[in-house]
Amino acid sequence: MPRVLSVVSETFPIAGTFTISRGSKTEAEVITCTIAESGHVGRGECVPYKRYGETMESVRAAIEQARRAVEAGASRMELLGLMPAGAARNAVDCALWDLEAKANGVAAWTTLGTGQPVALETAYTLSLGEPEAMGAQARANAARPLLKVKIGGDNDIARIRAVTEAAPRSRIILDANEGWTDANIVENLAAAAELGIALIEQPLPAGADAILGRIPHPVPICADESVHVADDLDKLKGLYDAINIKLDKSGGLTAALELRDCARQMGFEVMVGCMVGTSLAMAPAVLLAQGAEYVDLDGPLLLARDRAPGLTYEGSMVSPPLPELWG
Repeated sequence: MPRVLSVVSETFPIAGTFTISRGSKTEAEVITCTIAESGHVGRGECVPYKRYGETMESVRAAIEQARRAVEAGASRMELLGLMPAGAARNAVDCALWDLEAKANGVAAWTTLGTGQPVALETAYTLSLGEPEAMGAQARANAARPLLKVKIGGDNDIARIRAVTEAAPRSRIILDANEGWTDANIVENLAAAAELGIALIEQPLPAGADAILGRIPHPVPICADESVHVADDLDKLKGLYDAINIKLDKSGGLTAALELRDCARQMGFEVMVGCMVGTSLAMAPAVLLAQGAEYVDLDGPLLLARDRAPGLTYEGSMVSPPLPELWG
């Protein structure tokens, strides 16, 4: 039977409101790609991101442009030349991984050759807000060993202090989402070091971060918006200490594996992160994140409703996906 590709737009409500330096949202908009062949079905999910010029419509259109090649039997490696990095390629690539696993009766992790995956400790994300509100969020989640805190405003030192005082036993990652400036980064880094912060993500805008090569890093600094694929790594040396790999940036698991391996060879620490999506989006990332220094795959924990079946979360531990979900 020939391959058949289908594309569906879906919406999942967020539990409350999720706020970062660029704005707030109350629902996760995702696109699900399904590829059926010879009685087997593979699925992949992506989250279009406006920061990278993506919309639900543009991502669907990009998948449609690749339809003929995919239905004609294009492989995951061929897909790298057919589609650019981004959310659209991620959905198709992950659907092909899932289809391959279902068709062969072999788990995706076996194909990766990295050994049976284990449950991982994931960060839990706190939305940007006023210091008092962020302290309350931290207090409510103080039992979690790793918190990721959204910042990126004029009052960030007060926010950092409120969170660290409310969750003194948690390791804390700060995510500024490009919200700091050359004028405040040295002061903010010093405060973060004083308050015991473990890692700081993307403090400055991508492409406007040269100062990172001239100032001390009392806290390790992680590239997020500045890194999408392996070819981006050379320009990050001397600026960043770690990179955040997201499947929606790299354009799927295939490219993300290359990025991870190249990053390790160049001495970067690795974080595996996510957009706000469902367990279907997180499932391949759990395999990618095996052995990563930092894992941030809490997307389903931020939703009011997830897919069924979904990933199993026990506290801050996320287990590898069951075949019924993906892979």
